[in-house]
Amino acid sequence: MLSQLYVKGLFMILDKLLQGGFMMLPLAAFSVVAIAVVLDRWRAFRRYDKVDNRSLTARVIEHAWNDDLGSAAVLCSHTPGPVAAVLLAGVQAYDKARNRQESPIPVHVTVKEAMDDYSVRAISAVERRFGVLSTVGNAAPLLGMTGTVLGMIASFESLAAGGVNNEGVAAGISEALVTTATGLIVALMAVIPFNYFNSRSDGIDLAIEEVKAQFVDTVAQVG
Repeated sequence: MLSQLYVKGLFMILDKLLQGGFMMLPLAAFSVVAIAVVLDRWRAFRRYDKVDNRSLTARVIEHAWNDDLGSAAVLCSHTPGPVAAVLLAGVQAYDKARNRQESPIPVHVTVKEAMDDYSVRAISAVERRFGVLSTVGNAAPLLGMTGTVLGMIASFESLAAGGVNNEGVAAGISEALVTTATGLIVALMAVIPFNYFNSRSDGIDLAIEEVKAQFVDTVAQVG
């Protein structure tokens, strides 16, 4: 009984959506794209959450003090996430800088520059496809409103031509409003995850800055 009601309700919703007209097609495509991006970023952030960045940083710094940069590099390369990637860039820069010929630039400055440069790339990887969610969130309501306006124009043109009565116009407007509602729903599907992922990205950016400061300070002390 419940399954029959569920199927019946599903078909009623689908029928109502189809009444929105051709503008429902791009909105449906937007919803699929938004869901795909959300799932992709959600899986990525779950991988990042599995890494204990404080423990990783402590172990890398310990290897640096013990002059074992090889182990530090292996540890970072086998650890997923942007923090480990930035640390690896710092370790590699440190290893190269201390083995080069005399240079007027201090080693820790070279390491800091390398980590600063790579952190931009790391954050860009974290924020991959964020622009897609932003575009969907901005464009979906506009598409919905466009569909509604076109539907209302068609309804009033039919009324002016004498083809429908007032009840028919009201029904047409009601159907046209489906696109506005759908556009708003699709926008919410993109905007809410976009804001959440942005806050997570800010947290990762802060973690990277802390790790950079700790590692560069260690390099300055070790020399």
